[in-house]
Amino acid sequence: MPIIVLFTDFGPSGPYTGQMEVVLRQLAPAHPVINLLSNAPVANPRASSYLLAALRHSFPEDSIFLTVIDPGVGSGRKAVVLRADGQYFVGPDNGLLNTVAVQSRQVQWLEIIWKPEQCSMSFHGRDLFAPVAARLACNTADDLLKPFARHDLAAWPEDLPEVIYFDHYGNAMTGLRYHEDLAGKRLTINGIAMAQANTFSAAAEHQAFWYKNASGLVEIAVNQGSARQQLDLELGDSISFVL
Repeated sequence: MPIIVLFTDFGPSGPYTGQMEVVLRQLAPAHPVINLLSNAPVANPRASSYLLAALRHSFPEDSIFLTVIDPGVGSGRKAVVLRADGQYFVGPDNGLLNTVAVQSRQVQWLEIIWKPEQCSMSFHGRDLFAPVAARLACNTADDLLKPFARHDLAAWPEDLPEVIYFDHYGNAMTGLRYHEDLAGKRLTINGIAMAQANTFSAAAEHQAFWYKNASGLVEIAVNQGSARQQLDLELGDSISFVL
């Protein structure tokens, strides 16, 4: 039975996540709903896209991701469904789903052609995307969708050597997937160089280091501290590697 996974920038408080969940409970009551992330980079589909592409791998095929980072809600941007390697992603066509697409082997793009009778211009997550995700879970969405071709992703990078997310501890995830060629190299960010460590305890207390995180991304951390604060990091800061 497909699960529905929420990925939004709504934040941990406020009514928005709950308003989407109640739609899913009404239209797909048998399907589990998991709130994966509610603090994706606010109004930043590009950074969020690399985070989504990394986190998706914890979920099985047929999972349905309801993704809402949508600063252009109510504009002319398309509402779409992406099917990628057996998983489904419902959301705005604003770059949020592009990284999943370019990192996947089998991809199909579908435009949402269904229009609900009542649809807020400012909350497509509740009124448009959530009903489509529920119908996908129940296998009744075929008449809501129309395939279309994408020819504009050739320049979209598969990896992004920038900070894309800060977790609760102040660790800085990047959009760069770890590969063996990086092993033993020093990472540089904002003129600060640091060595690789496999675990937090391998670094001295309050020492900055980088490592391969649990989602396969290069991440910057400080043992017993906040990399965000100690290194004065911001979203979009670039990283590079030296021997």
